Amino acid sequence: MLGPPYERQTIDLGTDDEGPVVATLVRRRADRPTRRAVLYVHGYVDYFFQTHVADFFAERGWDFYALDLRKYGRSLLAHQTPNFCRDLGDYFPELDAAAKIVRTDDGHDTLLVMGHSTGGLVISLWAHARRAAGIVDGLVLNSPFFDINAPWVVRRPLAAAVSRLGRSAPRRRLPFGLGTVYGESLHAEHRGEWTYDLAWKPLAGFPVRAGWLNAVRAGQRQLRAGLDIPVPVLLACSTRTFRGTKWHDSAALADAVLDVEHMVRWAPRLGRHVTLARFDGGMHDLTLSGPAVREQVFVEVGRWAEAFLAAGPTPEQPADQPTPTVPGDDSTPGEQGGVPSPEVPVSRSPAEATTQSTGAAAAG
Repeated sequence: MLGPPYERQTIDLGTDDEGPVVATLVRRRADRPTRRAVLYVHGYVDYFFQTHVADFFAERGWDFYALDLRKYGRSLLAHQTPNFCRDLGDYFPELDAAAKIVRTDDGHDTLLVMGHSTGGLVISLWAHARRAAGIVDGLVLNSPFFDINAPWVVRRPLAAAVSRLGRSAPRRRLPFGLGTVYGESLHAEHRGEWTYDLAWKPLAGFPVRAGWLNAVRAGQRQLRAGLDIPVPVLLACSTRTFRGTKWHDSAALADAVLDVEHMVRWAPRLGRHVTLARFDGGMHDLTLSGPAVREQVFVEVGRWAEAFLAAGPTPEQPADQPTPTVPGDDSTPGEQGGVPSPEVPVSRSPAEATTQSTGAAAAG
């Protein structure tokens, strides 16, 4: 849990076959009033703890929001299967609710949505599905999960067979997982520099379920068929993939989870305006890379936002501009979870200043 200046709001999502379901929205306001906001969505076996990302945006005059999706992190309830879903569209209700809070309740008229790994795939599908509503002004995809990191025979014929199992026995545990290399590269108790809750982000992840894999493959097929995201997209990834199953120092200088060439290959299928930025020495979560690399990542994100969203650090915008209509019900903030509450203090990694820049190339 995080302490001040963070606030937390619970979003009630009703029930599913396991019982009550919630999502959690964490907010960190900028020092001065602003009508610009960022909504951050984590990846698989993840939750929001990257406070240096929030600090970066807040210092640039953005209010920062992070959404712990249902059955992840702060939203994981005792009766639930961790990180499980049957369809990536299951996450759209909490994204809609979070966007309503940011846009309508809190009065922001610029919304940048940033997603990591599986979160990058989810927000891409959501932005496509909501493209006519004008909710999103830009997307930043941090190493998005656009394909399975495996040989073709595993990615296609074998994965297809597993997907059929996912429809008949969705909670069946599959005989493979994430391994520990990436977790070791991150956590301060091992080889990394970050402190986070290992109950919510275990070193070797949670068991992979057949239904979840089926949901991911369906989302990836939709992406590969082509999306129509009408707003600018920045796709950022490493230049290298680490393929080992045991620790090697090179794992801290590459993506140790996904194949970065898959991200590059499928980037043009997102929409008509996609920018690709690659970072030498970048890890799977680029914002958790070594200090020099993450400085480059932040500078590139800042430059891109200034160029495509006209969103540099400027004075407060006038408060009389209309906001887009967000799909969903017309409930009040209280009906969406009540008044935000302060987070409980936890150890945090220090924020990193950003002073260097890196190049980017258009991908479509």
